[in-house]
Amino acid sequence: MENGKRIGRRGLMLGSALAAGAIARPARAQPLTRLDLAASNTWWGQVPLMVAIEKGFFREQGIEVELKHIPASGDRVAALTAGSVAFSNLGRVAVINEMARNNQSFYFFANIDDSPGNEGCWARPGISSFTELRGKKVAANTSAQVTMNGLLANVGMTEKDIQFVNLPGPEMAVALAKGDVDAACVWEPLFSNVKKAVPDGKLLGLDSDTPNFKKFGTMASPDIMIIARKLVDEKPELARKLVTAIFKGVEFTNANPQEAARLAASYFRKTPEEVMEGVKSFKYFGADNWREHMKLHTGQMQFLAQWMFDNGKIPALPDASKWENTSFIP
Repeated sequence: MENGKRIGRRGLMLGSALAAGAIARPARAQPLTRLDLAASNTWWGQVPLMVAIEKGFFREQGIEVELKHIPASGDRVAALTAGSVAFSNLGRVAVINEMARNNQSFYFFANIDDSPGNEGCWARPGISSFTELRGKKVAANTSAQVTMNGLLANVGMTEKDIQFVNLPGPEMAVALAKGDVDAACVWEPLFSNVKKAVPDGKLLGLDSDTPNFKKFGTMASPDIMIIARKLVDEKPELARKLVTAIFKGVEFTNANPQEAARLAASYFRKTPEEVMEGVKSFKYFGADNWREHMKLHTGQMQFLAQWMFDNGKIPALPDASKWENTSFIP
């Protein structure tokens, strides 16, 4: 009888131990949701997003993100429209173009980088102002074309007074050095490449010299973040988690710029020191005062849309506010 009690107690203890082990066993990790990013490695404004990937901030929210390098902003919108990416940080000229065509595949929801002074126009030796570029070839595209037009307006000229050349940013340094164009307007770090290619050239002006900057205090065409409309409408909580990770990337970049430069260096194929030099002149915006910041950029979006419509750049004038959605931002 005593042996039976011992066996019973041993069985009870073994059962309790097994139960405790079952409780202590870690829960199986939930699968990550894939939401890819369309961005580029030709603009320091992407650094907070790169940091968010490298630091695992998206993974903390249950999201797997791959940065898909897509140089042209128009191609980034196309990728999102096709469903191959879920969000993007890109030039708003491309976004407004799609709004004018009533593309309903996205919302815009944030501006995480706006750094006036990082886009400008550089001329070949012997040219010291835009007035001397009358009838000459000037290369630009997307946001840099807006900067170019603002600098032309400062001297009473328009795009019709020059030979405008729509040239991809990475090709401008070579074109200017060879004399294929007389001036080039582009953004950093490509702007630095242009200046290095023609070191005895002349700075004709920056985006911070344009009427747009005087009105809004922003770049001529700052980046804007867009997100798949279907994601926000059907899974707002997932969209909220995505933004949480993005803003955490911004916060880390602002607090630890040197570490952020190191984390982003491989994306740009540059040294951490080179990236740090670029990041120094950039401003990044996250959760702090984002409502007030977005009010400024919503107004600037409509101002730019009006300018594009008035200058025949888009077929119709969109109401930019119909594409804004910040309801899911934490």
